[in-house]
Amino acid sequence: MPSHSHNRFALTKARSHAHRRGTWGLRWRWLRRWLFLPHHVPIAYKLAGAITVLIVVVMAVLGLVMVGNQSSLMRNQANAYGQTVLTQLAESSKELILAEDQLALQVAINGLRANASVQGAAIFAEHGEPLVQAGVMPRAALTNLYAGAQRIDGEAFTFDWHWVDEAGNRRDAVSFLAPIRFRDVVVGHALVSFSRGSMVESERTAKQAILIATLSLGLLAIAAAFVMSRRLSRPIYQMVKASRAVAAGDYQYRITSRRRDEIGTLIGAFNDMTKSLHEKSQVEGALSRYVSPPVAREILANLDQVELGGKHVRATVLFADIVGFTQISERMTPTEVAEFLNEYFTYITQAAELYHGTIDKFIGDCAMVVFGVPEEDVDHRFHAIACAVLIRRLTARLNERRARAGLHPVHFRIGINTGDMLAGNMGSAERMQYTVVGDAVNLASRLSSEAGSDEIVIRDEHYLDPEVQRRVLARRYRELRVRGKRDPITVYLVKDVAGSYRAEMDRQIGTILGPEQT
Repeated sequence: MPSHSHNRFALTKARSHAHRRGTWGLRWRWLRRWLFLPHHVPIAYKLAGAITVLIVVVMAVLGLVMVGNQSSLMRNQANAYGQTVLTQLAESSKELILAEDQLALQVAINGLRANASVQGAAIFAEHGEPLVQAGVMPRAALTNLYAGAQRIDGEAFTFDWHWVDEAGNRRDAVSFLAPIRFRDVVVGHALVSFSRGSMVESERTAKQAILIATLSLGLLAIAAAFVMSRRLSRPIYQMVKASRAVAAGDYQYRITSRRRDEIGTLIGAFNDMTKSLHEKSQVEGALSRYVSPPVAREILANLDQVELGGKHVRATVLFADIVGFTQISERMTPTEVAEFLNEYFTYITQAAELYHGTIDKFIGDCAMVVFGVPEEDVDHRFHAIACAVLIRRLTARLNERRARAGLHPVHFRIGINTGDMLAGNMGSAERMQYTVVGDAVNLASRLSSEAGSDEIVIRDEHYLDPEVQRRVLARRYRELRVRGKRDPITVYLVKDVAGSYRAEMDRQIGTILGPEQT
């Protein structure tokens, strides 16, 4: 029971977490649509935004540091000036306090008040009672003033305060306070107040100047960042375009930008890759002319594993041989013979490709076609017969054209056999060929030699396959004795394929020969 409860709790927690993620995803999509944010943001804008934010943040921090330093400097200067005035007032008031000469004290205060920067001044008795004062004064007892003040140096203190003038405007002030001593005895206290308006105005002006400088540099940073990001992202866009071209099969595409940095190294590597792909495609194209495309692809895909040997497979082999080729070739030059063979072998190759066959080799005037290897084909039995019928029908159409040209007709005899065979690389380590060997292959060649003009010969095992018999029309031919086999084998002659397959074959013939030749 505890384990089931734990599983239910974990499942509930996972569902809740997934629900929250889905909810936040919906909210983000809604916010993106509301703010008209695109799904794809170019990297140039991302780089520009990142560089701009970095520069603005640095400028803002630098501005705050500068404002803080300037405020501290101005405060230190004000403290030094205020402490000097306070010290002078205290020194000049010592003897006057002892002499209880309030008139002289008032004259001294009034003289100090004549300074425009001094907002007020006062002399207090030993216990804090005001003796004389002039200008504005903080409304607090002397002990409270000391308690809320900050020590500057020695016995001098300072504090900030404000007052409201007759027009109702707030005025900022800073006061300096210190005891008056005569021979280490406190005889009174001196207080001098200054206006902070100039300091506040200076700070405000400095902040405005720094803000304007930050905004100006921020705008310049945006422009510079956009230009830099465009320059940085341009080769990326070029590589995206190049990758799309390569994906479309254009292996000759090259990026022409030249850069002496990591991106330049990447561009060089990309160009080398496309060059290698182009060379590989050329090799594959050339190799496909010597071996079938499936074999070429298998070789190129396993270059490190190309070795002698093969595997046992069950496949179908077709041999198509030209009847009376010796007599035909005697009336031709070698060039004409080559052109003649190339024409008919081209048609056989096209017919084999339509039915998933692979050209194994051309032996003189004979073509050997394999079905079921190297690419697996579960219907290789029927495809081999259909390919043979297509070759025969193609040849009949071509003979009509040859008759109109006054040329002798061409006929093929075809043998087909299905069985176990070895498929793989045969030959030597220095020179090998992908082919199939075995008794079933030899029997297909023998059936071809037993066939007559325009005949297609197959074994009874082949024809009696239900998948073949329902799609192929054939008749029993005869029994054939084969060397190495005790009992004779029964062979059939293929007449045609079923009606539905004939219609498709007519279309294929029209595609191969063209409408003007059909």
